[in-house]
Amino acid sequence: MGCIAAIQRKSPMPKPIKTAVLHRMVMPNHTCPYGLKSKHLLETRGYKVDDRHLTTREQINAFKAEHGVATTPQTFIDGERIGGHDDLRRFFGIKVPDPNVTSYRPVIALFAMTAAMAMAAGIAVDGTALSVRVAEWFIAFSMCVLALLKLQNVDKFATMFLNYDLLAKRWVPYATIYPFAEGLAGVLMVSGQLHWLSMPVALSIGTIGAISVFKAVYIERRELKCACVGGDSNVPLGFVSLTENLMMIAMALWMSSIAFMPHS
Repeated sequence: MGCIAAIQRKSPMPKPIKTAVLHRMVMPNHTCPYGLKSKHLLETRGYKVDDRHLTTREQINAFKAEHGVATTPQTFIDGERIGGHDDLRRFFGIKVPDPNVTSYRPVIALFAMTAAMAMAAGIAVDGTALSVRVAEWFIAFSMCVLALLKLQNVDKFATMFLNYDLLAKRWVPYATIYPFAEGLAGVLMVSGQLHWLSMPVALSIGTIGAISVFKAVYIERRELKCACVGGDSNVPLGFVSLTENLMMIAMALWMSSIAFMPHS
């Protein structure tokens, strides 16, 4: 009897089951992604989810009117409405990113990826991840990707670019031409062809850009968003854009020195 009593005392008490009610939009032509994210978040926090689908526009409107909410999904825990996906993150103590806060994450991701691409190309071609050619590819790949981001919405980029670029302010079409010129120079530098075209293009746009950024940020002390990664970023204008332009200048000068270096 004593052994049985000891076993019973040591047996852990069963944990109470945590439950949550989730109302989310699941229509024939659309499933709300925030509803899926809310369901996943609840399940990873150990909740058994009573997953209730709103399958028609009438059901969604009726639910919003009944609970006085503007959006779905909506989560309820212990009969208390927690709210949407962002509210649920806050409930669990998870930080909710502010879309208006300045961030260098897009730039860090971009340069990390182009560096990885350059090293991968170096390994594939020369068997090494660290070489002068890898450094050249890193700059050229970065130019191509930066141009790609600008080309996603040229008009938005041009609008931001006109805030500070000295040549674009005098000749507006230059703001539209710039991403095409940057992309062309980058592609030619990757290929190692037409140096007579890629070098002056990179040197020209890089020099004008560097002077423009330096004047706007470090002389006039203006607080502007950087157009370097396209028109939708919250990257502040400053050393990132200046670095982009200095990279182009350095690449153009380096390739010029190689092109005109006397061969033995």
